This record gives sequence, C-alpha cells and structure tokens, in this order.
Amino acid sequence: MSDKGTLVQLMAGGVGGTCGAVVTCPLEVVKTRLQSSGFITTSMGDLQPSIWSCLRQILVQEGPRGMFRGLVPNLVGVAPSRAIYFWSYSGTKAKINNMVPKSTKDSPSVHMISAGVAGLVSSCSTNPIWVVKTRLQLENERVHTSPSTIVRMILKQDGMWGFWRGLTASMYGITETVIHFVIYEALRKKYIEYRGRPPDSQQTMLDFLGFMGCGAVSKTIATSIAYPHEVVRTRLREPGSKYRSFWQTMGLVYREEGRSGLYRGLLTNLLRQIPNTAVMMATYELTVHLVTKYQV
Repeated sequence: MSDKGTLVQLMAGGVGGTCGAVVTCPLEVVKTRLQSSGFITTSMGDLQPSIWSCLRQILVQEGPRGMFRGLVPNLVGVAPSRAIYFWSYSGTKAKINNMVPKSTKDSPSVHMISAGVAGLVSSCSTNPIWVVKTRLQLENERVHTSPSTIVRMILKQDGMWGFWRGLTASMYGITETVIHFVIYEALRKKYIEYRGRPPDSQQTMLDFLGFMGCGAVSKTIATSIAYPHEVVRTRLREPGSKYRSFWQTMGLVYREEGRSGLYRGLLTNLLRQIPNTAVMMATYELTVHLVTKYQV
C-alpha cells in the first residue's frame, strides 16, 4: 500500500470510529455497567436490570453527566484504535492479495487473516486506554473522577501490568472481529453485485446506506456469537483480584451467575453496536471515497 493509501486508511478509520463512538456513548456506559460484577448487587434490586432501569439509576444517582463517563478516553482511544485497525486490515489484505493466486484474492480466508492481524495489532497497542475508560464508566458517584486520577489509581494498585488487564479477553475477542469483517465483505460484495454497477463507478448515497446495512447486520451476527468475551474483559478490568485470567473468569461467572451471566448487557450492546457499526462503516467508506476523489 502506498503512503497516500496508508494515510487515507488511517484518516477514514479514525473519522469513522470517532463518529460511531460519539453517537452511542450513553449506551456504552450502560453496557459496561451491566457487564460488571458490582452492578449486579446495586441495580435497584433487579437481578437482571433492564436498559431503562440502568439508565434511570445512572440519571438519578449521577445526573446527566453520568451517561458520558469515559467519553474523553473513549474519544482519545477510538480514533487511533480504529485508524490502526483499518490501516492494518487494509494493508494486510493488500499484501496477502499480492501473494496469492488471482482465484483466491479477496476470499473469505484472506479477510479472516487480515481481520485477525488487525485485531491483534489494535488490541495490543490501545489496551491501556480501554482499561482507563472501563474504570471511569464503572464509577457510580456524582463526583466525577478524572482520567489522570484513574491512571494513578491503576499504577498504585496494579503497577504497569494493570494497564494490560483484559488483553487476553481481547485476544479471544478477535474472533468477533474476524466474523464481522468476513460477513461484511461478503454482504458488501453481494450488495455491489445486486446494484449491478461497475466497481469503479461513482458511489451514491444509496450505496452508503447499503454499506451501513451491511455493517449493522454483520456486527449483530458477530457480536451475538462471540459476546461472552466482552463480559470477561470487563470483569478482568475491574479493580481487585477476584478475576485473574480469561478461562478462570469465564468459569467463575458461569458458576456464580449461570449462562445468562455471560450475556449480561447483550441487548444494550446490540442496540449500541448496530448504529455504531453502521455509522462507522458508512463514514469509513465515505471518507475513503472523498479523500481518494479529491486528493492531489
């Protein structure tokens, strides 16, 4: 991939990720609370609190600002995270396509490998940001803790290793990313074929709406299949030493809360992910299109 191509992918991924994060921030807070162990005993007496009861509790106890806890690190992290992801994905896909026979170019296996590499690179490079974001979102007091205070608390309690808690769960979560992009690429290809227009033709607003639909459908399927890793990741990022490793946490949650415990916050996550991914993928495609068209 050329230097211009790399910059386009970085810019498009950053813009797409930022737009999706801003639009769905309140649901991100609710999802994290529902996934945590502390919220089980403080959620207004509900063993399986609804999205609305969670929203109500946050608003009553913390005010409107509570719905935007972790927004700063989320915005700080989402742009580089998505930029790195899309750059890694596009770069890996281009390199693999150059190495394989023409008959296997842009095949599902190429998309799987590319998505896996991109997920690994993105997760390893940005994990500390997500640990801080999760800790901020788990705070449930009216006094809002600053990101710098959370950083100092993590360093004091866990040392530098504390910033890498939940990384193993993110590694297992790469399966979600792989499933998402394989399905997205397949749906995108089918959509373009359905439209019956040349690949290099001018894209219309209908095309970008179609890409939004492809992104929403693919992410819904992928999230539903691989969701338990998100619950495990949130538990590993909580303060304390109860949750120590991926499989230990998975087993502990299952024993204490049953199968439903591994799917806490799934509905909220889907309600957040569908518009988030739809906006992100459409913005990504639009940014690539506009930058490629008008760059000199």
